[in-house]
Amino acid sequence: MNASAKVEWQQHPERGSQFMLRVMLWLSRHLGRRVSRLALYPIALYFLLFVPAARRASRQYLARVFGRPARLIEVFRHIHAFASTVHDRVYLLDGRDDLFKIEFVNRHWFDSPEGAILIGAHMGSFEALRSAGKNHAHRRVSMLMYPQNARKINALLALVNPDAANDIIPLGQVDSMLTAQERLEEGHLVGMLADRSLPQDTLRPCIFLGEPAAFALGPFRVAALLKKPVYFMAGLYLGKNRYRVHFDRLADFSDTPRAGRDAAILAAQDRYVEILESLCRQAPYNWFNFYDFWSDDSSSDHARTNTPDKEPAN
Repeated sequence: MNASAKVEWQQHPERGSQFMLRVMLWLSRHLGRRVSRLALYPIALYFLLFVPAARRASRQYLARVFGRPARLIEVFRHIHAFASTVHDRVYLLDGRDDLFKIEFVNRHWFDSPEGAILIGAHMGSFEALRSAGKNHAHRRVSMLMYPQNARKINALLALVNPDAANDIIPLGQVDSMLTAQERLEEGHLVGMLADRSLPQDTLRPCIFLGEPAAFALGPFRVAALLKKPVYFMAGLYLGKNRYRVHFDRLADFSDTPRAGRDAAILAAQDRYVEILESLCRQAPYNWFNFYDFWSDDSSSDHARTNTPDKEPAN
């Protein structure tokens, strides 16, 4: 993943989400979900025809999933799925989970009263997972984010549900880990996304959909620092009004000895990549990283290592 790719994901995807959310917010609140969903087709078609970088990235990704060149209609379905989740985000943030059918995989972990770390990806809908936690399992779900991303997401949340901004914990602040630890001790779920990285991140190459891709170690270090069970999370979009909230065990850092922490971090990341690849194959239109995730020259911009270069503090 090269520097230009990082600049691309940091600028364009969030900006596109904000524009799309503003459009969807107006349509959704004035027309209702069934009618406003019709607008998703011309929106998806616009992105297909006039945003070549997203079209090209979607084609590259889908070709890896399918093992053949992706058809244009498949790229359209990928973009339409993204638009659908953004559209539904309005209703989920408005507390209208009654409009959706949400099923669970491994719900028994979700129902546990113990605080836990959730590590996910830009896959499906995080709002479906957060809504399920609040309304079905009565669990609060907070997200740890880098400050620049926290500001962007808070701006989006302010458009729909300002109270949801309280569930965002910016990383890098003096009290970030303390806030996360307090919420975990209260039985909350604290989530992070591990399929994008920033210039300061240490990256590690992992085989993903048949080719090496650079994944950040940071989220797994943070999970080790917080010393809690860790689960993969995803709110997969299944079409129409259906979502599947998926959980899978990644690690348990509760009692990991200091000497074994590095190995446990790497094992958790390997398991994460394995599950992410499996879900991409099961639900290929749900992964929304519309940039070149497999860029060849990432090693020129970031240190790559097979082991963490610094052990998390106790």
